[in-house]
Amino acid sequence: MVKIEGENGVISISADVFTTIAGYSATLCFGVKGMAGRSKTDGIVRLLKREYMSKGIRVRFEESGTVSIALHIVVDYGVNIAALAQCIMNEVSYKVSSATGVPVRQVDVFVESMTIN
Repeated sequence: MVKIEGENGVISISADVFTTIAGYSATLCFGVKGMAGRSKTDGIVRLLKREYMSKGIRVRFEESGTVSIALHIVVDYGVNIAALAQCIMNEVSYKVSSATGVPVRQVDVFVESMTIN
């Protein structure tokens, strides 16, 4: 949880807020099929439903007051993965920092799988 102290009081922002904004922003990028989750029993990567999207996102709060985000995604076949990852990094960083006022230190994108449709 991040706490922002102002002259009128304290604002607390939970990790769920960062997860929701980051997941929504990432899935808006062309070529992202969704978030990926790895099964604990067999280790197989699965495409997560929208309501479980947060399981594919990790948020870490830094001591410097910034936030780091890791996204595990599934992409569509045929997309330029490097360009897509850069788009996701820019989009997530911008949307999270503008919505919360908390600077984003880094956004890591892990492409876990690719779908052919």
